[in-house]
Amino acid sequence: MRRYFFTIAYRGTNYHGWQKQPNAMGVQQKVEEIFSVILNQPIAIMGSGRTDSGVHATQQVFHLDLKETVQVDQLLYNANKMLPKDVALLGVKTVKSEAHARFDAISRSYQYKIITQKDPFSDDLAYYFTLKLDVEKMNKAAKILLEFRDFESFSKVKTDAFTFNCEIFEAEWKQVHEALVFHISANRFLRGMVRAIVGTLLEVGMNRISVEDFRQIIAKKNRQAAGRAVPAHGLFLTEVKYPDEIYF
Repeated sequence: MRRYFFTIAYRGTNYHGWQKQPNAMGVQQKVEEIFSVILNQPIAIMGSGRTDSGVHATQQVFHLDLKETVQVDQLLYNANKMLPKDVALLGVKTVKSEAHARFDAISRSYQYKIITQKDPFSDDLAYYFTLKLDVEKMNKAAKILLEFRDFESFSKVKTDAFTFNCEIFEAEWKQVHEALVFHISANRFLRGMVRAIVGTLLEVGMNRISVEDFRQIIAKKNRQAAGRAVPAHGLFLTEVKYPDEIYF
């Protein structure tokens, strides 16, 4: 058997997140069903982490063990033929047998996209937001995230997380053409964390709370202190990084 890391992209609009669920369709289940048909055996895959319902990914990663006789390039081709148009396998790499898509990830990156002008081509792919924002002030607040480790204030209340500690490496708003995009990278994320952070930073940008208020919200470790979670359809998982030594 050989272990492979597959890279996959998906538009999350029609899915209840990445993870397989008993009563709803996740992207993971769709991939497992297609692979099971092609390989004529039950297939289970392990993703780098979950994404919420409606969230998109330009680079999600999952691992799978396959017999050495399987031609993975052909598998990739056949699966893409059978997968729906909103899911695409982008590539595959051979990794060491102990490599794990979830536990070996050293960083994950997300982007949240906001548009301020109505755009029929960004339906379900960006948050249409018309109120004026002080982006400079939002970036001052975003930098404070790098000073903290405990982000309970931005976590969903009902969660199975064993710790609220995360190390954030990057948090910045950037103007990209007509869109305003929030970039954030960390070693791990809590459920709903990015959407809650963005929602609270928007409160800063609208001058409803100060930069110092934002700092105090993090320190309180209380989800009720933070702002609302922004809609899922503006959020993208954009990159999952691994140490070089897991690859052959």
